[in-house]
Amino acid sequence: MSRIEDYALLGDLQSAALVSTTGSIDWLCLPKFDSPACFAALVDTPDAGHWTIAPAAGGVCTTRRYLEDTLVLETQWRTREGTVRVTDFMPPRGHAPDVVRIVEGITGTVAMRSQLRLRFDYGRVLPWVRHHGDRMEAIAGPDRVRLRTPAPLQGRDLATGSEFTVRAGERVPFVLTWNPSHEPPPKPVDAEQALTDTVTFWKHWAQRGTPVHGPYRDAITRSLLTLKALTYQPTGGIVAAATTSLPEQIGGPRNWDYRYCWLRDSTYTLQALISAGYLDEAKAWREWLLRAVAGDPADLQIMYALDGTRRLPEAELPWLAGYENSKPVRTGNAASDQLQLDVWGETLDGLALARNAGLADHDDAWDLQVALMEHLEGNWDQPDNGLWEMRGARRHFTHSKVMAWVAADRMATAVRTHPDLHGPADRWQALRDTIHADVLTHGYDADRNTFTQSYDAPALDASLLMIPRVGFLPPTDPRVLGTITAIQTGLTEDGFVKRYQTTDSDDGLTGGEGMFLACSFWLVDALHLAGKQTQATELFERLLTLRNDVGLLSEEWDPTANRQLGNTPQAFSHFPLITSALQLHAGKGHHSHHPIHR
Repeated sequence: MSRIEDYALLGDLQSAALVSTTGSIDWLCLPKFDSPACFAALVDTPDAGHWTIAPAAGGVCTTRRYLEDTLVLETQWRTREGTVRVTDFMPPRGHAPDVVRIVEGITGTVAMRSQLRLRFDYGRVLPWVRHHGDRMEAIAGPDRVRLRTPAPLQGRDLATGSEFTVRAGERVPFVLTWNPSHEPPPKPVDAEQALTDTVTFWKHWAQRGTPVHGPYRDAITRSLLTLKALTYQPTGGIVAAATTSLPEQIGGPRNWDYRYCWLRDSTYTLQALISAGYLDEAKAWREWLLRAVAGDPADLQIMYALDGTRRLPEAELPWLAGYENSKPVRTGNAASDQLQLDVWGETLDGLALARNAGLADHDDAWDLQVALMEHLEGNWDQPDNGLWEMRGARRHFTHSKVMAWVAADRMATAVRTHPDLHGPADRWQALRDTIHADVLTHGYDADRNTFTQSYDAPALDASLLMIPRVGFLPPTDPRVLGTITAIQTGLTEDGFVKRYQTTDSDDGLTGGEGMFLACSFWLVDALHLAGKQTQATELFERLLTLRNDVGLLSEEWDPTANRQLGNTPQAFSHFPLITSALQLHAGKGHHSHHPIHR
């Protein structure tokens, strides 16, 4: 089985595919990111669905890369018989989702092999397949998939195979198209024209942002392209990752579905997009956020579906073996029902950031923010499940209280600085001061000179690194510096940062997890703000080496096995990469706010 870092991403702004270094598409959900997969080999075996195009002799590719600033993947093999390249991409969505693969002979004559094994509903449903000359059609229930190619097609072993040779200068296209089975098939796309259009689309998009130069330019651009690829264009929502159930520990049970939109990402998303000059995308995300949270503030969830749907029932798929036998494979996410008080703060902080960036505001948007703040006023002092979605007993998490302080601070500041916004600024400022004193009294351990994960408890937590970033205390405050030192001493491995000290009682699950990459970027930011530039730069550049060969990061890193862990590509890893890089190189794009420190 391929490692997580062996996968590259294809996308059409509504769904995504993962392609391995062996030329196999092992994950694809159609027609949307969170639809059931028709290729699910990623979390099982090839029998659960895949599409491989590679030299007949097989093997890992010699090289691969994205074509300049695009999401067009070029995979190349050098064989004894010659050199061949496969170009893979998903054209930006037209009438239907397409996956296009073009086989090109570079030198010599190479025997090639394609094997398409479609299995709908996460490997569970075998479609009815018919072959008609240059095309194949597969139907099962609501799904229809067509494959068109000039290469010969034949059914064998419940799959569609093709064996052909390609000579230098020859190009053999394959086009896979999905549409609802009850509708007429869409007009087929021309592979070569689709390639030209796709390259043009991504290049133009990459050029729309604020120009970035210097040593981190490529890393920033690739991360921005990845975030764009994880954006569901019809609504502006950005999924946390393209996959479900890739494990936080190989063989362990912490395998979650990340194909949803987290409110917690709102501030980080807007910081990254606004700092890089992508105001249209920032506005679309802000509009998604406002639609998602509309309604009774008491019903605010931590995450929503692509279109804002609230019910995300969690289920296990027992017929799938799991990635490297990491069971269970899950769809949905029960954490959507948790109480995580920090999301009120992140939501109001994100909307404040959008407002300060000049994104158009609405009267109803401010009314909604006031309602959210009023609800938080009466509930900020309740225990919750915390930033990390712990499934154990609720606690008074320090980060949750800090983010409640952020909410009160941003709302009071908005009223005082925007004459057209109205609200009880004095009351919110008094609440801000109350929360501030409460955190310093109960969330700070004076004996160890560090903030703690929860009130009157000794454990450390990487979220404490956010305290200077949100303006709760100055970056050089002795309590902040002490917290940085404590985390470096007690919460790192090989220099990278864990989320917290995992215990089985946290979520009722056994086993551990890797280093959470976003937390290591937070340490970069904290060190930079504290004036420790050399340490910050050294850690950041080490983090860049953890990206795979095409610049992608998953959720976590295993420093013992030197491999990526968790769902991929992970937006929560690429957001902070962008903001850290801009901060280190250009000195911009970092703070969500600049309050008067206390």
